[in-house]
Amino acid sequence: MIRAATCALLRRFRRENDAVVTVEFALLMPLYLLLLISTVELGLVNLRHSQLERALDIAVREVRLNTGAVKDHDTMRDTICDLSGLIDNCESSLRLEMIQLDPFAWAAPDPEPDCISDPEVINSPREFNRSGNSNDLMLIRACMRFKPIFSSWGLGEDLANADGAGLGLVSLVATSAFVQEPQ
Repeated sequence: MIRAATCALLRRFRRENDAVVTVEFALLMPLYLLLLISTVELGLVNLRHSQLERALDIAVREVRLNTGAVKDHDTMRDTICDLSGLIDNCESSLRLEMIQLDPFAWAAPDPEPDCISDPEVINSPREFNRSGNSNDLMLIRACMRFKPIFSSWGLGEDLANADGAGLGLVSLVATSAFVQEPQ
C-alpha cells in the first residue's frame, strides 16, 4: 500500500510542470554568481598587477635616466605609490627589494620575494642595496599584498589562501632590472 502510494506520488511529480524553472534557477544561479564574482575578482587582480608593473617600470626608468641616482627604499616606494592608482594603503602594503647581481659570476637571487607579512607592522626591507658601482646589474622587486574584495567566495578565497600564511592576503610581485651607469 505504501509502495503504491509512493509510486503514484512520484508519477504525478514527474508529469507536473509547475516550478520547473524554479528548480533550474535554484541549481544554476549560484554557479553563475560564482563565475561572475570570480571574473570580477580576477579582473581587479590583473588591473592592480598591471598598475604595479607600470609604476615600477616608470620609477626604474627615472633611475636609469638620472644616471643611476638610486633613491632610498621609502622614497622609491613613495614614487611607485604615486604612479600607481590602485594600491590601497600603499605605504604599508608595498615593499621593495633591490639586489646587486654579477652577470659574470651568476648567483640567482632568492626566489621568494620580500613581502610584508602583516600590513600593520612595517619592517625594514630584507635587502635594498643602493651602493652599486658603475656597470653593476641591479634587480628590483616590488611585492604588494592586499585583501581581495570577495575574500570568502570564489576565486578571492582561493587567492587569499594561496600563500599558506593564513593572512587572507593576495601577493603581487613585479620585477625590473637596470644597470648602474658609469659616473
